[in-house]
Amino acid sequence: MPVGVVIRRAPGVTRWARWSWTVSGLLPAARPADWHLLRTEAGVSEYHAATLPLELHRAEAEAYMQALATHPPSLYVILREAEHGSFPLEVTLITASPFEAQDYADSGEELVEKVAMPSGLVAWLRAFTVAHFREEEFVKRRRDKKDIGGVEDGIGDPRIAQLTDVYRSPALAKKERLQ
Repeated sequence: MPVGVVIRRAPGVTRWARWSWTVSGLLPAARPADWHLLRTEAGVSEYHAATLPLELHRAEAEAYMQALATHPPSLYVILREAEHGSFPLEVTLITASPFEAQDYADSGEELVEKVAMPSGLVAWLRAFTVAHFREEEFVKRRRDKKDIGGVEDGIGDPRIAQLTDVYRSPALAKKERLQ
Protein backbone atom coordinates (compact mmCIF):
# COMPACT_ATOMS: atom_id res chain seq x y z
CA MET A 1 0.00 0.00 0.00
CA PRO A 2 1.43 3.43 -0.83
CA VAL A 3 1.82 5.59 2.28
CA GLY A 4 2.63 9.29 2.21
CA VAL A 5 4.90 10.84 4.83
CA VAL A 6 4.11 14.30 6.21
CA ILE A 7 7.13 16.13 7.63
CA ARG A 8 6.83 19.27 9.78
CA ARG A 9 9.46 22.01 9.70
CA ALA A 10 9.43 24.27 12.76
CA PRO A 11 11.92 26.90 13.94
CA GLY A 12 14.73 25.39 15.98
CA VAL A 13 14.91 25.94 19.71
CA THR A 14 18.69 26.39 19.86
CA ARG A 15 21.04 28.66 18.00
CA TRP A 16 22.81 25.61 16.50
CA ALA A 17 19.71 24.21 14.79
CA ARG A 18 17.89 26.65 12.56
CA TRP A 19 15.03 24.20 11.82
CA SER A 20 13.51 21.22 13.60
CA TRP A 21 12.29 18.46 11.25
CA THR A 22 9.85 15.80 12.52
CA VAL A 23 7.46 13.31 10.95
CA SER A 24 3.98 14.53 11.85
CA GLY A 25 1.67 12.16 10.01
CA LEU A 26 0.99 9.44 7.48
CA LEU A 27 -1.33 9.48 4.47
CA PRO A 28 -2.59 6.00 3.49
CA ALA A 29 -3.11 5.39 -0.25
CA ALA A 30 -1.43 8.70 -1.10
CA ARG A 31 -0.35 9.82 -4.54
CA PRO A 32 3.33 10.27 -5.38
CA ALA A 33 4.84 13.48 -4.00
CA ASP A 34 8.18 15.19 -3.72
CA TRP A 35 8.15 17.73 -0.90
CA HIS A 36 4.76 19.17 -1.77
CA LEU A 37 3.88 22.04 0.61
CA LEU A 38 0.62 21.25 2.41
CA ARG A 39 0.30 24.25 4.71
CA THR A 40 2.21 27.04 6.44
CA GLU A 41 1.14 28.60 9.70
CA ALA A 42 3.14 30.87 12.09
CA GLY A 43 6.52 29.83 10.70
CA VAL A 44 5.68 26.10 10.81
CA SER A 45 5.37 24.30 7.48
CA GLU A 46 4.14 20.81 6.68
CA TYR A 47 5.26 18.96 3.57
CA HIS A 48 4.11 15.79 1.88
CA ALA A 49 7.72 14.68 1.59
CA ALA A 50 7.37 11.35 -0.21
CA THR A 51 5.11 8.40 -0.87
CA LEU A 52 6.63 4.96 -0.38
CA PRO A 53 5.12 1.48 -0.48
CA LEU A 54 4.43 -0.23 2.85
CA GLU A 55 5.28 -3.86 2.13
CA LEU A 56 4.13 -6.67 4.39
CA HIS A 57 5.77 -10.11 4.49
CA ARG A 58 4.33 -13.30 6.01
CA ALA A 59 7.61 -14.13 7.73
CA GLU A 60 7.40 -10.89 9.73
CA ALA A 61 3.89 -11.48 11.13
CA GLU A 62 5.28 -11.77 14.67
CA ALA A 63 6.91 -8.34 14.37
CA TYR A 64 3.64 -6.86 13.10
CA MET A 65 1.86 -8.35 16.09
CA GLN A 66 4.34 -6.46 18.31
CA ALA A 67 3.64 -3.23 16.42
CA LEU A 68 -0.10 -3.67 16.89
CA ALA A 69 0.41 -4.30 20.63
CA THR A 70 2.02 -0.88 21.21
CA HIS A 71 -0.17 1.98 22.31
CA PRO A 72 -0.94 3.59 19.90
CA PRO A 73 -0.12 1.16 17.05
CA SER A 74 2.71 2.71 15.09
CA LEU A 75 4.68 2.60 11.87
CA TYR A 76 8.34 3.51 11.62
CA VAL A 77 9.70 6.01 9.10
CA ILE A 78 13.41 5.78 8.25
CA LEU A 79 15.03 9.08 7.21
CA ARG A 80 18.52 9.86 5.92
CA GLU A 81 20.36 13.09 5.32
CA ALA A 82 19.82 14.14 1.72
CA GLU A 83 22.93 14.35 -0.38
CA HIS A 84 21.44 16.89 -2.78
CA GLY A 85 18.36 19.07 -3.05
CA SER A 86 16.90 21.91 -1.03
CA PHE A 87 15.58 19.72 1.82
CA PRO A 88 17.90 18.13 4.39
CA LEU A 89 16.09 14.79 4.75
CA GLU A 90 15.27 11.93 2.43
CA VAL A 91 12.55 9.40 3.30
CA THR A 92 14.14 5.97 2.83
CA LEU A 93 11.64 3.42 4.12
CA ILE A 94 8.33 2.89 5.90
CA THR A 95 8.00 -0.30 7.94
CA ALA A 96 5.54 -1.84 10.38
CA SER A 97 8.23 -4.03 11.94
CA PRO A 98 9.74 -2.67 15.16
CA PHE A 99 12.58 -5.19 14.76
CA GLU A 100 13.56 -3.80 11.35
CA ALA A 101 13.32 -0.25 12.71
CA GLN A 102 15.66 -1.23 15.57
CA ASP A 103 18.20 -2.51 13.04
CA TYR A 104 18.21 0.87 11.30
CA ALA A 105 18.42 2.72 14.63
CA ASP A 106 21.44 0.63 15.67
CA SER A 107 23.48 1.70 12.64
CA GLY A 108 23.40 5.37 13.63
CA GLU A 109 23.35 6.44 9.99
CA GLU A 110 19.58 6.89 9.78
CA LEU A 111 16.96 8.71 11.80
CA VAL A 112 14.03 6.49 12.88
CA GLU A 113 10.70 8.16 13.66
CA LYS A 114 7.82 6.30 15.31
CA VAL A 115 4.48 7.57 13.98
CA ALA A 116 0.97 6.60 15.07
CA MET A 117 -0.93 4.65 12.41
CA PRO A 118 -4.20 5.96 11.03
CA SER A 119 -7.16 3.67 11.83
CA GLY A 120 -7.44 2.43 8.23
CA LEU A 121 -3.85 1.19 8.29
CA VAL A 122 -4.39 -0.45 11.69
CA ALA A 123 -7.33 -2.46 10.32
CA TRP A 124 -5.39 -3.42 7.17
CA LEU A 125 -2.31 -4.51 9.16
CA ARG A 126 -4.41 -6.39 11.73
CA ALA A 127 -6.22 -8.35 9.00
CA PHE A 128 -2.90 -9.33 7.39
CA THR A 129 -1.31 -10.28 10.71
CA VAL A 130 -4.23 -12.41 11.89
CA ALA A 131 -4.25 -14.26 8.57
CA HIS A 132 -0.51 -15.07 8.66
CA PHE A 133 0.56 -15.17 12.32
CA ARG A 134 1.40 -18.62 13.70
CA GLU A 135 2.56 -18.65 17.30
CA GLU A 136 5.71 -20.71 17.75
CA GLU A 137 5.50 -23.38 20.41
CA PHE A 138 8.11 -23.10 23.16
CA VAL A 139 10.57 -26.00 23.16
CA LYS A 140 12.85 -26.32 26.14
CA ARG A 141 16.44 -26.93 25.18
CA ARG A 142 17.92 -30.19 26.44
CA ARG A 143 21.52 -30.62 27.52
CA ASP A 144 23.83 -32.84 25.55
CA LYS A 145 24.75 -36.24 27.00
CA LYS A 146 28.43 -35.35 26.65
CA ASP A 147 30.45 -35.51 29.90
CA ILE A 148 31.77 -31.99 30.43
CA GLY A 149 33.50 -32.81 33.74
CA GLY A 150 36.17 -34.99 32.17
CA VAL A 151 39.90 -35.02 32.86
CA GLU A 152 41.68 -31.74 32.19
CA ASP A 153 45.40 -32.60 32.12
CA GLY A 154 46.10 -32.38 35.83
CA ILE A 155 44.45 -29.06 36.59
CA GLY A 156 43.60 -29.17 40.28
CA ASP A 157 45.22 -32.60 40.75
CA PRO A 158 47.21 -32.58 44.05
CA ARG A 159 49.56 -35.30 42.79
CA ILE A 160 51.02 -33.06 40.10
CA ALA A 161 53.41 -30.42 41.40
CA GLN A 162 52.49 -27.01 40.05
CA LEU A 163 53.55 -23.65 41.40
CA THR A 164 50.54 -21.77 40.13
CA ASP A 165 47.20 -23.50 39.89
CA VAL A 166 44.05 -21.47 40.33
CA TYR A 167 42.03 -24.63 40.87
CA ARG A 168 44.18 -25.91 43.73
CA SER A 169 42.88 -25.53 47.27
CA PRO A 170 44.99 -23.36 49.61
CA ALA A 171 45.09 -26.14 52.23
CA LEU A 172 47.02 -28.44 49.89
CA ALA A 173 49.52 -25.70 49.07
CA LYS A 174 50.27 -25.15 52.80
CA LYS A 175 50.87 -28.87 53.44
CA GLU A 176 53.46 -29.06 50.70
CA ARG A 177 55.38 -26.07 52.09
CA LEU A 178 55.52 -27.55 55.60
CA GLN A 179 56.99 -30.90 54.53
